[in-house]
Amino acid sequence: MQRLLILILLTGIILPASAQQQLQGRVVDAQTHEALEGASITAIGCGCRSDEKGIFTLPALPDSIHISHLGYAGKCLPVIKDGNMIIYLEPQSARLNEVIVSAGRDRQFRTDAPVAISTISTRMIRETKATSLEQLLNKVSGVYMVDLGNEQHTMAIRQPIGYRSLFLYLEDGIPIRTTGDFNHNALIEINMAALKTIEVIRGPASSLYGSEAVGGAVNFITSSPAILPTAKVQAEMSDQGYKRTDFSVSGTTGKLGILLGGYYADRRNGYIDHSDFRKLALTLKAQYQFSDRSRWTNSISLTDYKTDQTGGVDSANFFSKNYKSLHTFSYRKVKALRVRSTLEHQWNGRNATNFTAFYRNNEIGQNPFYAIKTTSDPLKARGEINSDAFASYGLLVQHKKQFAWKKASLIAGMSVDYSPAGYFAEFIDVDRDAAGYFTGYAITDSVLTDYQVDLVNTAAYAQAEISPLESLKVIAALRYDRMDYNFDNHLPPSAFTGSPDERNYFHAWTPKLGLTYDFGRERGIYANYSVGFAPPNISELYRGVKVPSLRPATYNNYEIGGWFAFAGSKGYVDASLYRMDGKNEIVSVRLADGSSENRNAGKTRHSGVEWNLRYKPLPAILFRTGGTLAKHDFVEYEDKGNQYNDNRMNGAPAVITNTEITWKPAFLGGIRTGIEWQHVGKYFMDPANTEEYGGYELFNARIGYSRGGFECWLNCRNIADVMYATTVEKSAFGKSYRPGPNRTFNFGVAYTFTGKQ
Repeated sequence: MQRLLILILLTGIILPASAQQQLQGRVVDAQTHEALEGASITAIGCGCRSDEKGIFTLPALPDSIHISHLGYAGKCLPVIKDGNMIIYLEPQSARLNEVIVSAGRDRQFRTDAPVAISTISTRMIRETKATSLEQLLNKVSGVYMVDLGNEQHTMAIRQPIGYRSLFLYLEDGIPIRTTGDFNHNALIEINMAALKTIEVIRGPASSLYGSEAVGGAVNFITSSPAILPTAKVQAEMSDQGYKRTDFSVSGTTGKLGILLGGYYADRRNGYIDHSDFRKLALTLKAQYQFSDRSRWTNSISLTDYKTDQTGGVDSANFFSKNYKSLHTFSYRKVKALRVRSTLEHQWNGRNATNFTAFYRNNEIGQNPFYAIKTTSDPLKARGEINSDAFASYGLLVQHKKQFAWKKASLIAGMSVDYSPAGYFAEFIDVDRDAAGYFTGYAITDSVLTDYQVDLVNTAAYAQAEISPLESLKVIAALRYDRMDYNFDNHLPPSAFTGSPDERNYFHAWTPKLGLTYDFGRERGIYANYSVGFAPPNISELYRGVKVPSLRPATYNNYEIGGWFAFAGSKGYVDASLYRMDGKNEIVSVRLADGSSENRNAGKTRHSGVEWNLRYKPLPAILFRTGGTLAKHDFVEYEDKGNQYNDNRMNGAPAVITNTEITWKPAFLGGIRTGIEWQHVGKYFMDPANTEEYGGYELFNARIGYSRGGFECWLNCRNIADVMYATTVEKSAFGKSYRPGPNRTFNFGVAYTFTGKQ
């Protein structure tokens, strides 16, 4: 009995003492304050990995530990004896093998994906301090996002500058708009203040994401709730009338994490007349971690936007820097709501399923400048006010199965998207003064267009992956899409009001076959064959036509590429060579009255090489350059009896490059500086190749300072104050230049508060 009491007493003393010898801590991303799962923590004689909350436990209490995570700079730290450790890891700015999610709808290493894909990192987003998305996306090789002012834009990825539905924009893997109702200004609806990273796939991604993912797919990945209580507020302004305020609050308590972020921006009295705008964007995101196997994520995004509309200017006004607008009342309004709910469950080490339900409600209202047409009366004109709206109800289910044999895996999914959409337009009488300015308007009782279309997109896809050899990975994917359009014209059909009631459907099988070969030491090659598919949009099919006549466009893409990492994690270079053949490509034709019409071109060919280089010759200096050398040709194309076979496509720069050098001197702690050079080469203004625009050179500079939670910065766009146009078009109506911004200084301050937990 006495021995038993002594044993119990010793156990009571030894166990607490033993527990105190454990080391606990948490590993956190220094940029986002999100938990880092899978970080390796090692010490002499022991080691462990962090869990989904970034928490780790070592069975001993060593003097020091080493922490590492792929894509982050490792650390050696002395151990804190009297409390839990919070360890912040900095992302490596010149790392090749980062983790991506867009190429295969699941987490994978960049070098495992046989596609041309680039990532805009959290660090790049935060240090660029972009006031519009093209300032970020134009850093990606092969991408030219055209600035049309006040976050309005169009895109060119492996395609000429145009306004067609050849690019898919996603938020956390879900398209931000419904298939069949594309808008080239769709990225107005993105909340820049809530972004974590941006992933850009160049070339067709239809085998996973469906139609419209032809020239490329851009996936905007939103931030997740921080593991530590975090709050940030920032304010900025420019000398061109721009003001903006951002905020975010985030944190996790127990199993629940919450993030709320957004911004309000407006501009008054910019460099172009009639170009004021305002935008409010908000995102609320909640994550509930049921267990280490189950997580439920819900998010709501809201955008409320309005801008004055102004078009391009003619040659005389452009070259004299006279950017006065003839329009005084044209506008564009956007109201967009997106709701998403995703349940992720890991059944075991080899099986995982995601269930996503989503809802979208979107309306674009316009009094568009391009619809205003002069009449025989010099003091009168005609125009229209229109509204394009849709609601979406969708479901996506995806399962991933991993096999023990040859590192094989299979991802399969199904989706359905029901989106009733409507379009309404009415004529307006426009007043015009003797100087040619459109000064006012009156709404008439004449309705131009009034229809509704029920859109249903159903799809099923699968992607298989296997490694027949240790260094060889083969990927095969196949997707089937069916788009059903049920068109109901509320007006008598005509060339103005639209076609008669119609039921149309388009369907397509889109395969992809790719492989990667790893030579070791982060050097490898890849090749792929993929097919892209783009059905006509509802406005292209039904608005202003007697009979729907457009056919879906298809593209066959052939591509090879490779990557090479420099020793010592100093950087890498990757490159891709592609050829994409298009059939029935829908091209935008500029008409004599200045309006545009979409038509099927016979055949087109797009070919080029893209490259990306990042190199750190010194720890304080990062050199980055990327670009494309491309040809975009009409193989067979006829318009109004004119043959344009073998002509270069209009609006297709042969060379686009973006180069940047950043310097962060250690002896000036917290200072960052950078200078950026954007080059857009010459291109033809029209399909007949009668005239060229010479392109432009643009230089931007940035300087910032951060210490603790405080940050300030000064950016200068267009340092040399050069005169340039972001896009130029020529038609029988004349030439139209979109002036780029004058030299602009933007100054901002921010403060971030990080609590303890």
